[in-house]
Amino acid sequence: MFKKILIANRGEIACRVAATAKRMGIRTVAVYSDADRDAKHVAACDEAVGLGGQTAQESYLQWQKILDAAKLTGAQAIHPGYGFLSENEDFAQACAQAGLVFIGPPPSAIRAMGLKAQSKQLMEKANVPLVPGYHAADQNPDLLQREADRIAYPVLIKASAGGGGKGMRIVTKSEDFADALASCQREARNSFGSDDVLIEKYVQRPRHIEIQVFGDQHGNYVHLFERDCSVQRRHQKVLEEAPAPGMTEAMRQQMGDAALSAARAVGYVGAGTVEFIVEQNDAGVGRFFFMEMNTRLQVEHPVTEAITGQDLVAWQLRVAFGEPLPVKQSDLRIQGHAIEARICAETPDKNFLPATGTLQVYRQPSAVSFERGTVRVDDGVRQGDAISPYYDSMVAKLIVHGDTREQALARLDAALAEMQIVGLCTNVQFLRHVVRSPSFAQANLDTALIERERAVLFEQDPIGLPMAVAGLSAHLLTSDAGDDTDPFAARDGWQAWGESQRYLDVNYLGQDHQAVLTYGRDGLRLQVGDVSGPLQVRQTADALDVSFAGQRHTLRVDMLGETAHVFATHGATHIVLRDALAHAGEHQEVGGRLTAPMPGKVVSFAVKAGDAVKQGQVLAVMEAMKMEHTLVAPEDGIVDELLYAPGDQVAEGAALLKLSTAQ
Repeated sequence: MFKKILIANRGEIACRVAATAKRMGIRTVAVYSDADRDAKHVAACDEAVGLGGQTAQESYLQWQKILDAAKLTGAQAIHPGYGFLSENEDFAQACAQAGLVFIGPPPSAIRAMGLKAQSKQLMEKANVPLVPGYHAADQNPDLLQREADRIAYPVLIKASAGGGGKGMRIVTKSEDFADALASCQREARNSFGSDDVLIEKYVQRPRHIEIQVFGDQHGNYVHLFERDCSVQRRHQKVLEEAPAPGMTEAMRQQMGDAALSAARAVGYVGAGTVEFIVEQNDAGVGRFFFMEMNTRLQVEHPVTEAITGQDLVAWQLRVAFGEPLPVKQSDLRIQGHAIEARICAETPDKNFLPATGTLQVYRQPSAVSFERGTVRVDDGVRQGDAISPYYDSMVAKLIVHGDTREQALARLDAALAEMQIVGLCTNVQFLRHVVRSPSFAQANLDTALIERERAVLFEQDPIGLPMAVAGLSAHLLTSDAGDDTDPFAARDGWQAWGESQRYLDVNYLGQDHQAVLTYGRDGLRLQVGDVSGPLQVRQTADALDVSFAGQRHTLRVDMLGETAHVFATHGATHIVLRDALAHAGEHQEVGGRLTAPMPGKVVSFAVKAGDAVKQGQVLAVMEAMKMEHTLVAPEDGIVDELLYAPGDQVAEGAALLKLSTAQ
């Protein structure tokens, strides 16, 4: 077996590979950018080599520096993880030329499956079912338009060299095709270095079901069953589970055979995933079509590990070293049900805008890491770490395993309740809403689930103003508690005569409110709008037992500046305690402007100074965390001035242009 490997990645996947390597007695080398100098994955490895730079282009995509680091440290092989160089055939070839083992498929397989158009042609020859579409090399925009019209709308434009949900656009009518094509090509060129696209029929009510495959250097192949990855936003996966609900044994056999045919067609070696789009009919899952093959380990591989009991990274290392696969197809069995939730730094209620910040509080459920368990948390961050705009927005992966899907769902919701993060926006509460939604709970799955369930997924208020104020009040009462053995130090509000009041000016969900906390002979009373009553607070070792207005909850409250973050078993929220003097003068009129909703790079402006614009008109395009975001005019007006140029990095809230609004 290898004595030392270099991990050409960062974050969670670098830590994941390092954990298995350590269990196998293999030493590891980390690489890091300047932004990641003190990152968790650096500490997880035995050695580390700096690459310099901040962005991926300056560091983790500089493969000559990575090869030099491998030679410097005496590494025998390179594990690319996922993303970055994991599907780069030139890098895989360069590893071989440098005498290093690339822990992944041969360059020929990466090339064959990396270009989506050519891979479709290969799959057609291998008798793998395909979605109707255009996969040829001619990229003339007029031809692409005609092909889309021929296929019939809706169609999907997809970057031929793409993956991870980037470089994809759904087009519902012919007149929108040209703009969507240009945007897709621009994102593809920035992400993958190629703007070639393919056009496919967009399947209605589709499910995204993928098959995990493995091949070795001796011609052996197995599949490790399927994963359902239908719950997506912006074509990126949110929740993944295995096995796929509603899957029949006959369908599983057919999809598994098709996936193995795809792997054999390109002489595949190592871990790969064959992704299928699956039609649904009244009887459940129907026809399936080849979508693409990801020639690497997938983010969601832990759910497959959970239901099979296998360590897929260990398999990768053994296969790359030349060993045969450790099991045959007949040895594999499905054990229970597993679900993975991706914890991301983003704001779901603002169209999933990426978020940055510092993990001021980062609490997790009791769990294992990087190995099979009932509850598993894989991450590459620690409390106090910053989530920067330079890389992907994922903070952690939360994986649960149960005997049944119902048990796994219950464990996931409970574990999400204990995933408590303060310092930046995350999708934790959104994930809880998805898990509890009728469609997901009843396994009524398709890629439009999030849009279909909008009413129960977005703008939810599980805590409510009264309990949020009660939680804030409880925190204020106990944050400076004295000796609880001294009755005169008690924080119960008791006083010998009369009463006193404390006024709390708060902002909750964008609305200002005033609450009154009364200290009297009979204890504490709280009034929030029309709701009033006794407030009872009991402090436990790490939480607050709060009773108010007929409700009793165990709360954890973390104060960050003026904002109290309130966590309960049924949800979480935040409430701002306003200091009127500190905010005096904030609301002076500053004129019309378009501001950056997140830190990122200005890609382009669609207008120039002097242009008249209408509400909803596209004004600019920004890029953050590898995704493009279109910014539109908030109202009618005239563009006075562009304050930045394409290519400029901007901070969240920065004014991008000045706009004189119509009177």
